[in-house]
Amino acid sequence: MKIEKIDLSILSIPLKTPFITALRRVDTARDLIVKITTDDGHTGYGSAPATVVITGDSHESEAAAINNIIGPAIIGMDIDDRAAILSRIQSSMVHNSSAKAAVDIAVHDLFGQRYGLPLYRFFGGARKRIVSDLTISINEPAVMVADALKAVRAGYTNVKLKVGIDAALDLQRVTAIRKAIGPHISIRLDANQGWTVKEAIRTIHAMEDADLAIELIEQPVPAWDMEGLQQVTDSVDTDIMADESAFSPRDVFRLLSLRACDLLNIKLMKAGGLGPASQIAAMAEACGIRCMMGCMIESKIGITAAASLAAGTPAITINDLDAADLMASDPVHGGIHYEKNEIVLPDAPGLGITAIEE
Repeated sequence: MKIEKIDLSILSIPLKTPFITALRRVDTARDLIVKITTDDGHTGYGSAPATVVITGDSHESEAAAINNIIGPAIIGMDIDDRAAILSRIQSSMVHNSSAKAAVDIAVHDLFGQRYGLPLYRFFGGARKRIVSDLTISINEPAVMVADALKAVRAGYTNVKLKVGIDAALDLQRVTAIRKAIGPHISIRLDANQGWTVKEAIRTIHAMEDADLAIELIEQPVPAWDMEGLQQVTDSVDTDIMADESAFSPRDVFRLLSLRACDLLNIKLMKAGGLGPASQIAAMAEACGIRCMMGCMIESKIGITAAASLAAGTPAITINDLDAADLMASDPVHGGIHYEKNEIVLPDAPGLGITAIEE
């Protein structure tokens, strides 16, 4: 089974409601779709959103990287040589992590098909179902309360609240939501780099003093400030998670060396695919650090790949893989499906994706 050609296209899917964070607003999810065809007629799918405010990758840059550099580097290689292909993808150029991830996912899809193995089984097969939270966009407190209550009624037991634009208003938002949803629903916060170190410590202490029972707070300070992240982690009782600070295994090595966080958020588009993401999970497990499997605003292709790694990896104990559930339609046939707050993995080989309506 040798890689014969790589085709690219764009898939656009409107969201049910706008997705708003401290960094951006998204109304329509747009994925670059990668389709790798082998000499024996098999097709592997991968995808990459354009998250320029986080990864710096646009669809134009992703397509150029795949068409001109990454694709030519692996054309003609045998899918059985998975490790060599993944090495070639990563070494073909620096940065461009989303483009690398899309090709990496398609290669893993083909590898699973080659051996008749669902990807979650390939990565360890610990679970066929995993629990995800649902993200609540940053908004006025009353709107966020309504959105959180809707999520709870839909069966979600964990909600992730976007904060980070106004620390004082963030405290009001979280207080109102905790009062509305009660003590038994887990609340996670994502500041998306929106606070300074002092703001973060002051705000988190206020939340602790108010007994808001926040499970974790994700990336409270700018991504580049690992020492600041360490200071926040050391100063509060609430668990602190690194997200935008944790791209590559090298970034994670530094975070772990500094003991700068309590948790890591692994995202395929940051790491460069399933290969590097699995390395990060192994590093975290060796250091006794738990991981969240996260995602961008991306289609079910990337979510299926991420869920497959999460389902088979003991170090990944938390999941934020709700993106495909935020979309108004589902043009991807096969892959994962949602049952309330659970993601159910497919038993078909690879990603289990059979077709895409474009």
